[in-house]
Amino acid sequence: LISDHINLTGASPLEGATFVDLTDLYSPRLRALCREVDPSLAEGVYVQFRGPHYETPAEVRMARAIGGDIVGMSTALEAIAANEVPGFSKPALEGHVGTLRSVALPNGRRALVIGARTHYYEGHGVRRVVHSVRTAAAAGATTMILTNGAGGIKEHWSAGTPVLISDHINLTGDSPLEGATFVDLTDLYSSRLRGLARGIDPSLDEGVYVQFRGPHYETPAEVQMAKTIGGHIVGMSTALEAIAARQAGMEVLGMSLITNLAAGIQTTPLSHEEVIEAGRNAEAKISDLLAKVVAAV
Repeated sequence: LISDHINLTGASPLEGATFVDLTDLYSPRLRALCREVDPSLAEGVYVQFRGPHYETPAEVRMARAIGGDIVGMSTALEAIAANEVPGFSKPALEGHVGTLRSVALPNGRRALVIGARTHYYEGHGVRRVVHSVRTAAAAGATTMILTNGAGGIKEHWSAGTPVLISDHINLTGDSPLEGATFVDLTDLYSSRLRGLARGIDPSLDEGVYVQFRGPHYETPAEVQMAKTIGGHIVGMSTALEAIAARQAGMEVLGMSLITNLAAGIQTTPLSHEEVIEAGRNAEAKISDLLAKVVAAV
């Protein structure tokens, strides 16, 4: 747990005469809550360097001397609200952070973390849905990792299970491609990247993702139809974005977090609150897995 920080970047996200009190910036209440969940958690002062190079031994000794316990290169200094960028919208529902973050990786490269998905069901059109993908491509990204929370059709999948997407079936009746744009979707979800992910976590299962229009959940009959036509995962995102990523020349890895069993497979009613809770419960596990995958790409 981070108890406080020392900012050695020489920069600040605040501009002008903006005086913000940073006492208890890293909430003692939330740290105490975390320690109730896991009493073994340690805590320390985080020292942010500019990067992307690693710290020298002398800089690490300096960090220790001035009270630091952890050194690194990425914090929210590099985060901006997505709706401040043309083409992005404020998230329409709880569970989406609404930020764009540029994160320095240990290998000196950068990852663009997009926490501002526009869903097809919001009614803004397909161009807006895939705007984040095309923005990443324009910024120089060559690999796209798409994630989602989704319903599982395989009964042995429990809430919190991460599943790799091996292929998709697009039931939106729409496409991000316009005109005579013929793009090959064979191996859309890269077998190489799936193999890399399984090398990190051999327990990862995979399945075919079926995108419905939403925003209503699927009926039990629709889930059975998805199963009959070869689907294993149902949701309301990802397929259109993956197509746009392939058109842009990016290699794609897709991963679903199973937040619940799909309608008719699960006997209880579905709810968005259930989806959010499953995501929160699996956050640490998924974050660790994604960090390792990104580092290995």
